[in-house]
Amino acid sequence: MTTRDTDWDGVRLHVVTGKGGTGKTTVAAAMALALATAGRKVLLIEVEGRQGIARLFDCPPLPYEERKVAIGLAPMPPQSAQGGGQGGDVYALAVDPEGALLDYLEMFYNLRRTGKALTRLGVVDFATTIAPGLSDVLVTGKATEAARRRAGRRDDTHVYHAVVMDAPPTGRISRFLNVSTEVSGLAKMGPIKTHADTVGRVIRSPQTAVHFVTTLEEMPVQETLDGLAELHKLTGDAIRPGGVFINMARPAMLDRTDLAAAASGSLDVTELSLGLKAAGISDNHGLAADLATELREHALQVALQDREREELKAANRPTYELPMIPEGIDLASLYQLAATLREQGAA
Repeated sequence: MTTRDTDWDGVRLHVVTGKGGTGKTTVAAAMALALATAGRKVLLIEVEGRQGIARLFDCPPLPYEERKVAIGLAPMPPQSAQGGGQGGDVYALAVDPEGALLDYLEMFYNLRRTGKALTRLGVVDFATTIAPGLSDVLVTGKATEAARRRAGRRDDTHVYHAVVMDAPPTGRISRFLNVSTEVSGLAKMGPIKTHADTVGRVIRSPQTAVHFVTTLEEMPVQETLDGLAELHKLTGDAIRPGGVFINMARPAMLDRTDLAAAASGSLDVTELSLGLKAAGISDNHGLAADLATELREHALQVALQDREREELKAANRPTYELPMIPEGIDLASLYQLAATLREQGAA
């Protein structure tokens, strides 16, 4: 399969959400690797404090500091023949409200040292308790700042080609992203309103896309559809929905005729036994009957996946599919998933 251009040209901030257990952190990491090609720099941001990115890249826990964690996916041969055959760099950052508040105080008031004293006094917790939306604005503010950041006064190029945010789960993603509007409405003037307005402009611009990660199971698929509907309900067309990423899809091991027979329980066990013997495998302990049971379960699982794929068509969004990796996710498998995303045009 040849690589094609990304479906998301012009998008600088990729927000990745999904129901817990669907692998949204894995998908976000694979997307960052896929985007970091031909010398491009990509920042991967975690906002939930779980250090999932550090575990995926097998590195120490991430501080509130942008650190290089990997080399991006190298271009495919047709691109490398034109030059730029090396991968770029993937940086990672774990964002927390305290660090984001220190950035905010330095940006608007040059008060980073004072801010550190305030955190020791618990003022950050107090402030985010009385103004719950402020915490999310501070966190999203860091992502939008990184997406807008320029190399220097005389160098107008962006520091990062793209920023990928491993965002909160689907159930609260709409309010997480829309909270800058609420805070801006509470603060009628001053730096807080300025900051919230800036965050809101980036989130609501064509430079931002919100991607949904799901597995082919009933609850994650329904939550994905509900999340897309809520995003539209709260923001209209202001916040751009991205793609739907089907993760951990299991391939069909039989053709459609055999799947139908397996699902109905009509596979010929005698033929299975003969097939096992032809392969040099003894059927002394009813292995053929056990295999027929396993194949029936597999056929039912494939049928379930097919039904859920049909459900996802209602979202009318670009859809990408990543395979189940039985051995578990390590850095090598992340590159495998990144290549699959590139091939499908997701990055």
